[in-house]
Amino acid sequence: MAEIAAALVEEETRRYRPTKNYLSYLITPDFSTFETEIMRNEFERLAARQPMDLLSMKRYELPAPSAGQKNDITAWQECVNNSMAQLEHQAVRIENLELMSQYGTNAWKVYNEKQIQDLNWQRKNDQLAGGAKLRELESNWVSLVSKNYEIERAIVQLENEVAQLRQQQGDENKENIRQDF
Repeated sequence: MAEIAAALVEEETRRYRPTKNYLSYLITPDFSTFETEIMRNEFERLAARQPMDLLSMKRYELPAPSAGQKNDITAWQECVNNSMAQLEHQAVRIENLELMSQYGTNAWKVYNEKQIQDLNWQRKNDQLAGGAKLRELESNWVSLVSKNYEIERAIVQLENEVAQLRQQQGDENKENIRQDF
């Protein structure tokens, strides 16, 4: 099916050769207004065909004290404190991931359910308002059609009366003409 559609599109693009730019009336969009500094830098990197920077693992490193501080107990204590802080950070991340895997899908389902209910409520209100508007318009239409019918009936009645008056007037004129002779 997709191949058939692609073939039809290809055939039409071969046959259709626009004679003018049908988008010329539109202003040319300025896409750079939406770019952030990070995006500009990334576009420049891509344009220069430079490779992407590797993920920095520097913050996960546990460096030992420098060569001059190998015998300094406070330097070693700072290194131990740093490693304990990183270990605790990783433990908290693991706990968060476990909580997310345990409760995250349910929270997402509840969120989606609320969004669906809100959307359905809005649609129902829109449809009820639309229905009320349609009933009002239909009532107006019925009223106008009825008035048109009454007007047409009155016109027919008046035309009949005019025809009768003309006929009576014509008969009277004939009678007057006969009396004159």
